[in-house]
Amino acid sequence: MTKKLSIIVPCYYEEETIPLFYEAVEKVKKELNGIELEYWFVNDGSQDGTLDEMRKLNAKDKEHVHYVSFSRNFGKEAALYCGLQQATGDYITVMDADLQDPPDMLPEMIEILENEDYDCVGTRRTNRKGEPPIRSFFARMFYKLINKISDTEIVDGARDFRVMTRQMVDAILSMTEYNRFSKGIFSWVGFNTKYLEYKNQERVAGTTSWNFWSLLKYSIDGIVNFSQAPLDIAVYFGMLTSFFSGIGIVWIIIRYFLEGGDPTTGWTSTICLLLFFSGIQLMCLGIVGKYIGKIFSEVKRRPVYIIKEKK
Repeated sequence: MTKKLSIIVPCYYEEETIPLFYEAVEKVKKELNGIELEYWFVNDGSQDGTLDEMRKLNAKDKEHVHYVSFSRNFGKEAALYCGLQQATGDYITVMDADLQDPPDMLPEMIEILENEDYDCVGTRRTNRKGEPPIRSFFARMFYKLINKISDTEIVDGARDFRVMTRQMVDAILSMTEYNRFSKGIFSWVGFNTKYLEYKNQERVAGTTSWNFWSLLKYSIDGIVNFSQAPLDIAVYFGMLTSFFSGIGIVWIIIRYFLEGGDPTTGWTSTICLLLFFSGIQLMCLGIVGKYIGKIFSEVKRRPVYIIKEKK
């Protein structure tokens, strides 16, 4: 029986890359041993010609090419989640339209799923050639940090590009949370996963919408979604600070009675310490506020995305 591979492609300002992506995947189609392809392009609120390119491909190949267009930009996580919901294939893959995820890896990934005991074949980059050094440094630090403070392992260099079985995708879709961090979700649901390594690929066209600050925000969301360590750190730091402050107060009282003198001596250091610990308090409140904000988003139960057009 012929099996189907659903290809999910989140798109944000990818007008130039969509036709190139479609052509590249079609070239490897004959190597997929007769597996039928189903494309799901998701337009995440792009204001260029991204949606027009999707319409053109749909008109050219109505049977296999489908698209969804959001009412506004909801983010890549929402686009990815939407694609997973729309996909009907036996196997489902997530790929970027910029061809940084090599389509020629698909035949090997499908072969592994069909012949070995795996539910998912993922990919990870062996290098970060072409990235700014500061971004690469902080990316490595993020993976080291989150794997130390979270029970969910996230593989360093792992891409969203992976081929999954229908069973695994159904498990992912059962997680209906509003605040989504797919790299963590892919790992959290379990299932046997094998990673294939490849060298970093440059974009074929266009420019990335990710910058340092958006990646930093995404990293913070990942830590908050899959670890309570920041809350624990705030609690322990508060307890430690209170303990040493208590010792300091006792020492000041003893010193005053033993040596006498003006109790206001040393006001400069006192003010500096006061400002320092006030900053620590604000930081801890910010950590708590971040978690409360996530809870607030979840309890409102707003949709993860809103569809404006679909074919």
